[in-house]
Amino acid sequence: MSVTFQPKRATPEQTESIRYWNEKLEGSSPETILRWAVTTYAPRLTMGTALGSSGCVILSILARIETKIPVFNLDTGYQFPETLELLERIRERYGIEIIRCSAKLSVSEYEAKHGGPLYRIDSDRCCYDRKICVLESIAPKYDAWISGLRRDQSLTRANTPVVGWDSRFGLVKIAPLALWTNKDIWNKIIAESIPYNILYDHGYKSIGCAPCTRPTLPEEEERAGRWSGQLKTECGLHQVNESLTTAQL
Repeated sequence: MSVTFQPKRATPEQTESIRYWNEKLEGSSPETILRWAVTTYAPRLTMGTALGSSGCVILSILARIETKIPVFNLDTGYQFPETLELLERIRERYGIEIIRCSAKLSVSEYEAKHGGPLYRIDSDRCCYDRKICVLESIAPKYDAWISGLRRDQSLTRANTPVVGWDSRFGLVKIAPLALWTNKDIWNKIIAESIPYNILYDHGYKSIGCAPCTRPTLPEEEERAGRWSGQLKTECGLHQVNESLTTAQL
């Protein structure tokens, strides 16, 4: 585990502000939440996205508010080609350049170091090295970040606040679509012809790294195809019940 990254702690003033705005913005439209985020935190505001359906909707809204907010993608080296192709379609549609941020070691170097694909025997370590360590290098540049978390995605995300404190990375975390449902997301994508990952048309409901993601059955929950067969439900970036709820501040 990293010993050099020391996340910022929320000050008493930040704690009170987060509680206030989380309550005030509960039930507000994503547009209202994003405008508040831009006004409050830019230029030290960023967005992280794996180009899931929620992320694509947020980008479509953000494009009408401010296209200069830095947006990053944690490029593990294991993403689907369809995900990488979507980066270009987003840029062409909205003029938003999504920065691909990668670990220091390439996939070939990483697998050589560990004697093969580490995700097969220790997916937690793989996620830590290829995602969390990368975000630890990004976080100090910002005060807040936007995510596509929604409460209906899984039980672990059911208490997602609109505005919370992410103690793992020392950032205010903003979830403008926290109250939206999967149906809301797709209604907007269809109504506005928002670019999305074509893997959704092939049985996928949630899309992460190719080796650890499978299509889901119609009756399965949205994230059932992630790390299938493992007890794991999150990569570690979003410890919702631990670090995002304002009660933990």
